[in-house]
Amino acid sequence: MKLILAFLVLPAALLCLQNSNTILARAEEDELDDVVDIEGEDNQVVGDDALGDDDDSVVKSSQDVDTTILFTKPVPNYGDVAFDLQAGFPVEFLVGFVNKGSEDYVVETMEASFRYPMDYTYYIQNFTALPYNKEVKPKQEATFAYSFIPNEAFAGRPFGLNIQLNYRDASGNYYQEAVYNQTVNVVEVSEGLDGETFFLYVFLGAGAVLALVVGQQALSSVARRRSPRAAPRPLETGTANDVDYDWLPKEVVNQLKKSPKPPKQSPRVRKAKRSAGDD
Repeated sequence: MKLILAFLVLPAALLCLQNSNTILARAEEDELDDVVDIEGEDNQVVGDDALGDDDDSVVKSSQDVDTTILFTKPVPNYGDVAFDLQAGFPVEFLVGFVNKGSEDYVVETMEASFRYPMDYTYYIQNFTALPYNKEVKPKQEATFAYSFIPNEAFAGRPFGLNIQLNYRDASGNYYQEAVYNQTVNVVEVSEGLDGETFFLYVFLGAGAVLALVVGQQALSSVARRRSPRAAPRPLETGTANDVDYDWLPKEVVNQLKKSPKPPKQSPRVRKAKRSAGDD
């Protein structure tokens, strides 16, 4: 009876757990939609214009510099429009800087940020700006490493990833270049065995055991019905005269056969004879 009650309660518990997870996921999406100021690793600004009101304040890149980017973790599929970043796990990449000009350049900092995918001028989260202060001579190149960890609250949503390199030349002119500026998907990675999956496996295992027990009982009952009833074993009554006379001489055997059998006496007669003999 307890086993049957457990089978009735487990599906309801799994259904309630799934519904609660769905409600929590919707609540997180609503919070991300209504968020105004989210705390990041370095600082956080939402709704501010990244380019500023004056177009003259926009810092452009230098024509004498070439940059490349290589993601080492995770490795993207360059055939796709956007690749997946795992929430709560580090994202690592390398940026190559090539000086094609005739004067020195100094790479100062590199920073990354999540932008609103429909409008890249709006920030969602800023990551730490790493200082390098690396001088790159003419006709030389250098490589810079950077890493950040996406917030787990952003899982399941697309964001614009902007990676910006800040540098200056020997004359003191400052430049900025967007090394990467594309949409990425922040996905949730489930490690191990969660509670819902565990209860599902337990329910399936219990169902399999119950099916085996019921099948065994059914087979045993069918086998009992088909098996014929065993006939009663005959009782051995034996013979009245089972004495072996083969070892006796024939004359003695013939005499025994001819001798009359003693008459049967009743118990009263035998008792009277015994009492007379005692006297």
